[in-house]
Parts: sequence; C-alpha cells; structure tokens
Amino acid sequence: MSKDLSQLLLTPAEMAAVDAAAAASGIGSFGLMEKAGAAVAAAALRRHPDAFRFVVLCGPGNNGGDAYVAARHLQQSGAAVALFHLGDPAKLKGDAARARAGCALKGLELGIYQPETGDVVIDGLFGAGLGREVPVEVRALIGRVTAAGRPVLAIDLPSGLDGRTGKVLGAAFQACSTVTFMTRKPGHLLMPGRELCNELEVFDIGIPARIIRAEAAGLIAENTPDAWKGLLPAEQLETHKYKRGHLVVFSGEADKTGAARMSATAGLKAGAGLVTIAAPRAAISANAAHLTAVMLHAIDDEVDLGGWLTDKRLQTFVLGPGFGIGARARGFVSALADRHLVLDADGISSFKDDPQQLFDLFRGEPRLVLTPHEGEFARLFPDIGSDDALGKVDKAVAAARRANAAIVYKGADTVIAAPDGRALINTNAPVWLATAGSGDVLAGIIGGLLAQGLPTFEAAAAGVWLHGEAGQRAGKGLTAEELAAHVLPL
Repeated sequence: MSKDLSQLLLTPAEMAAVDAAAAASGIGSFGLMEKAGAAVAAAALRRHPDAFRFVVLCGPGNNGGDAYVAARHLQQSGAAVALFHLGDPAKLKGDAARARAGCALKGLELGIYQPETGDVVIDGLFGAGLGREVPVEVRALIGRVTAAGRPVLAIDLPSGLDGRTGKVLGAAFQACSTVTFMTRKPGHLLMPGRELCNELEVFDIGIPARIIRAEAAGLIAENTPDAWKGLLPAEQLETHKYKRGHLVVFSGEADKTGAARMSATAGLKAGAGLVTIAAPRAAISANAAHLTAVMLHAIDDEVDLGGWLTDKRLQTFVLGPGFGIGARARGFVSALADRHLVLDADGISSFKDDPQQLFDLFRGEPRLVLTPHEGEFARLFPDIGSDDALGKVDKAVAAARRANAAIVYKGADTVIAAPDGRALINTNAPVWLATAGSGDVLAGIIGGLLAQGLPTFEAAAAGVWLHGEAGQRAGKGLTAEELAAHVLPL
C-alpha cells in the first residue's frame, strides 16, 4: 500500500467515485479488475499452498468479476478450482461479464455448494458495497461454511459486512484473510468488521494517488501519529514547568481517591509540566499518603474553586474519575466553562438528565473533550446512540457537532471525532486494556496533552494512541496502576 494512502479510509461510495474517475481519466477498468483478480489468486496460493480445492464464490457485480478473474488465474496455475455463482451469470454486465467470459470454468448455482475437507473458499459475492441484508441463500451458505470450519479469503470485504460501518447485515463470513485494493474502508477497522476481516492485505492495482485523494473527503482515517504529530509542542532547551502546562485533576471523596491519582500520574507521564490533584479537605490525607511529584490543593465547593481560578495559569482540567455524580459535578463544570476540560465517567453521567446544559457551556472554540463508553454515550446522546442507521463513526461525528467537543467514543474500535467532521479510528489498543481504571488513565493522558497546548481533537487522538501503546508495553494482566506507569510522552 502506498505510504501516501496508508492512513486514509475511503467509504464504499468514495471508492466507487474513484473507480469512475480512474475510468474517465483513461485508465481501463477491466485492466484494474484483471490486476485485482490476479492479486487475489496470488494471495490464495501464497496463504494456502496445501489447499485441496479453491472454491470461488462469484456475486452479481464487480466483486464477482474479480472472483472470475481469480478463478481463471488459479486454474491456470494448476490448482483445482470449483466455481459457484449467485443469480444468473448471463445477466452480468460490463467488466464482470467480460471476466466471466474469460473464465473457462463452468459455474454451478450457489445453493448447491457443500463444503468439503480441504476446501479454501474465496468469497467474491458482494464486497464493500452491500447496503442491505444478505439474501436467505447466502445466509444459509455462510452458515454451512462456518459450521464446516473452512478457511475463507474475502475479496474486498467479507460478504455480509457493511464497508462503511463495519456492521453485519444479517450474516457475514468470518474470513481468515481479506484482500482489498488501493485503500482500506472504515468497515475494515470498525468492529465487528475488523475481527471478521482478520488479516488484511491492501494491493496497489494502479490507480494514481492523486485520483484517490481528489475523490476522497479525507475526513476518516486511522489514528496514527501522522494524524497529529505536526501539532506536538517543539522541544526547547529554554523551558520550564509552566511552559509544559499545569494540569488539574479533581479527586473524589476520601474513599474514592484512587481514580484521580491514576489520572494525575498519567497526565504527568504524558508530559504535563505540573499536575495538581484538587481534593476535598476530607480527602487530602488519603491522597497525600500516595503522592510525591503530584501536588495537592484543597477544594471543597464552588466558592473555593472560583477563588482558585483567578490564577489564569490554570487552564486544563480533568473531572469525573471517582468524583461522584450530581449537582456538585455540574457546578464545577459550569465554573470551568472557559477552560479546557476532559470530562469523563461521573462527570459525564452528571449531565444525563439535561445534556444540553453541558453543551451550552462550551460554545465557541472547542475546548471540551468527552470520553464516553457505550452506556455513557447513550445517556448523553440518546437519539444518536439508538439510531441503527448510523455507524460508530457517524454517531461520534454527530455527537461532536452537537456538543462542540472532541468525542472519544470508547471501545475496541475507539473513534475520535471533531465538530468539523474529522474522525479517526484507533487500532493499537490490546484487548487486555479493558480493565478497571483504564479509562481514568486515558482521561489523564488526554489532559496532559491538552495542558501542553494541543487542540482538543489532536490531544484526544494522541491520548488514545498513547494509551494503546502503554497497554502494549504493560502486557497481559496489567492493572490500571501499571498502565499509568507505562505511559511515555510523545
């Protein structure tokens, strides 16, 4: 895959526009299909050298055309090939019809296929453009192949998977590998699509990058350092702690102080120059017993907070981990409306009855980061969260626009979205990162990056990526305390 395109994710509609633009520029569309099918055949032979038979499933569109080309190449290589088609192949048009005409194999109706020992299935039924539930006969076939445990190599995307959202449309193949062309789709990275695609290969079939970039909105990409490293603060010899920012993390009551300490430690490790835990006076001793580099400040109520905020160096805050749900949280957030704030956990839930109250506080230049998991997202954005027509990226972007905030929609496929429509899908988080307190660490990392001057979207995206890297370093069986200790600055 071209490095120029390595992070870009194209929706199926954008990829269709790319294909049309390539054809309009004089690039032969059948030549592209020929290259795609040849790449599939090569991948099948390389990955399954001991296959007894390649079973090629051909759909009614261009994905089926790719499959016919692959079948021809496999047969010419000397492999045993069986071909099955969905619908009447005589109705194929354009390049797909030409691909079928060039394949000497006689196909059989899809419903006839019964998996046999030694079969490797090549799925060329639908690809990424499917927008409806799979037909009954395809659902039944997927069930037979799955029950038999036959390996599946998917062309473009496992059939039954929505290339835009990663959702399963009734049923979908579980591929052992997936071959796609030029760029990935969001469905390759979003769950459950990422698991169903399994190992993904991207082949360059000769469409110039300039055409792809001209047709792509460029709003969706994978979350990698290339997306935000250009905005990182420059390292300078003449610096001091306040130039690297002062992060404040609010603590809960005396029996709920651990979450704030994990956030504070993570913020310090992420590079903030100073970190202070603002705690109720009754919780000062509990916090002090565990802190060294992190400072403490007593804050009991909004009056205390208002007086402290006269210090304009205090610009970045984390509120939520272990804080408690209720009016006190809402009052503190109101007092912080002109500052940069990461609102997590209890802070989010405190606005579940009137989310608009929160959103109205943070108009203008984005300065709020919200870090909801699935349940918290549904509480803040009930109509968006329950809209089954939307994928996770769509939901995150809609929420970011409504809240005028950077949204970190957490999960195995965490999506970071900005009010301007940009979205990044994160992929570097290990499964063992799902542990109690992990979200507190993430909130602190994002806060530490905000304190150093990163804009909200970039701070959120970089924080999510650093969180995943820390999880990789900490390894399986990590605790949140260990996770925080493994955070490294950018």
